Amino acid sequence: MSGGNTKLLGRWGESLVAEDLRRKGQRLLAAGYQCRFGEIDLITADEQYIIFTEVKLRRDDRFAPGRAFVDARKQARLRTTAELYLAQFPTGLQPRFDVAEVYAPRGMETEHPRILYFENAF
Repeated sequence: MSGGNTKLLGRWGESLVAEDLRRKGQRLLAAGYQCRFGEIDLITADEQYIIFTEVKLRRDDRFAPGRAFVDARKQARLRTTAELYLAQFPTGLQPRFDVAEVYAPRGMETEHPRILYFENAF
């Protein structure tokens, strides 16, 4: 799959998760926030937390679950990126790091993608 298609598929997965989080009462603050340290897929907030969510889209979990790809190095980049975001946009809310796995066996043609969500993933 080409890089453009992969990026499009990733954004599609992120939009599914963003909509799911909105239904659960979270406010979307940013999607695809980028800085020199890295990128955070989704930044949302509820009454208590500012939530930094890493979204992993996979066709299946035969090799490994999506959250397995959020290793210590990726976690460190996410924390550093989140620190910069909070310096630019202070909220006074407690930060939390979550991981969302989206399973879509047929890519964007999947009728009912499955979303697994892990709060306080790291």
